[in-house]
Amino acid sequence: MTETNFAGFPYLPHTEDEREEMLHAIGVRSFEELISHIPADVRAKALELSAGLSELELTKHVSALAAKNKPASMSASFLGGGSYRRFVPAVVPAVISRSEFSTAYTPYQPEVSQGSLQVIYEFQTAICLLTGMEVANASMYDGPTACAEAALMAARLTGRKKVVVSDTVNPEYSMVTHTYVDSCGLEWQTAAAANGATSLDNFKLDDDVAVLVVQYPNYFGVLEDISELAQKAHDKGALLVVVSEPISLGMLTSPGEFGADIVVGDAQPCGNSLSFGGPSAGYMACRKEFIRQLPGRLAGMTVDNRGNRAFTLTLQTREQHIRRAKATSNICTNQALNALAMLVYLTAMGPGGLKQLCSISAQRAHYLADQLSNISGITLAYKQPFLNEFVIEVQQPVATVLNTLKERGILAGVALSTFHPELKNHILIAVTEMNSREDLDKFVQELKAVSAEHKPSTKREESTMMTV
Repeated sequence: MTETNFAGFPYLPHTEDEREEMLHAIGVRSFEELISHIPADVRAKALELSAGLSELELTKHVSALAAKNKPASMSASFLGGGSYRRFVPAVVPAVISRSEFSTAYTPYQPEVSQGSLQVIYEFQTAICLLTGMEVANASMYDGPTACAEAALMAARLTGRKKVVVSDTVNPEYSMVTHTYVDSCGLEWQTAAAANGATSLDNFKLDDDVAVLVVQYPNYFGVLEDISELAQKAHDKGALLVVVSEPISLGMLTSPGEFGADIVVGDAQPCGNSLSFGGPSAGYMACRKEFIRQLPGRLAGMTVDNRGNRAFTLTLQTREQHIRRAKATSNICTNQALNALAMLVYLTAMGPGGLKQLCSISAQRAHYLADQLSNISGITLAYKQPFLNEFVIEVQQPVATVLNTLKERGILAGVALSTFHPELKNHILIAVTEMNSREDLDKFVQELKAVSAEHKPSTKREESTMMTV
């Protein structure tokens, strides 16, 4: 950096005269002399930036760069597996963009934080109604960390050391939970899947198991028998943690009614856009008797000294507020803005709207599954009940199928071999209200064409078999 370049930065807080005065006080004549003892080959080189642009020119340049992207909204998207393209009503950004929400940090002082505290309280209420549980916290960082915290919470409650996670749980949730479990000195085990669902036939829960973690609907879209899994876990004195996609709970029986002890999930489908994978918020709910082990913070409703309704933080079990040895978690805050988006979304939709939305997604998913299964070489991988996600098996290389369909304006789904190598010919497909009948029919038409274009050669297969 030369003296000329250094002096040319208009945003530096010191004037040229002030810099000269400081250099004189230090006893050097220039900035170059000040850093002369630093070898030239290790000095930061001046940035080779082009000449500055006006605001108008810069706007055009950035717009041209952005035009090179092709967001999911420009294609017929059938991507799922934890993040979904769903419609965000205009009321959501209108509310969360208000300055009192978008700039508020944390409600330590209830007398000046009534708005934020009420939002948290209402969010907790909505999560309890959705999951069928008795108490919920202010939100977590995201779904995977909520799942990990739930596993640790169950270990504290039971005093046991073994965490069992079903192989049908979202792999990202499993990996984050595994990291937490390992770092806390707990034992990790995986319950295998059979026909797309959790199978305990060849896996016996023993008396050391603290928790069984399952998903509903699971990562493959299959509807697990939560009632039976809860019974098997409880018979061994273990707790059941259920990972749930929130939109599905608009139609399905809640995990709490099936006997779940802790329910976690991600707020992304409810009023939060895909946004390149984040940010989002996690939610966690549990039975009332477990409240003291619930991580994070809880807001409660009370009355002030004038008898008016008021809100305040009623429980904070993190190490910043209580003795570290008694803290449940070092989670420091909640994803307030994203949780607010979920709350506004759920409020706008209401129970009836949420059920209708879920029904539309399910109907379209089953229509698509029926149509795709009629294509030669395409089969449904699992003969199990599903809602709006399902798995197909193809004969062609999955990468070829997905890339070809992407070029034709269809984001066909998730390659399951990324996390499950044994499912190398399988694709996870998600359908939401954003997929029109035209999108579904186009998907069927294009996949049929791709299957015909890339049909495996029988002769080559026979030749390979003979060689082997």
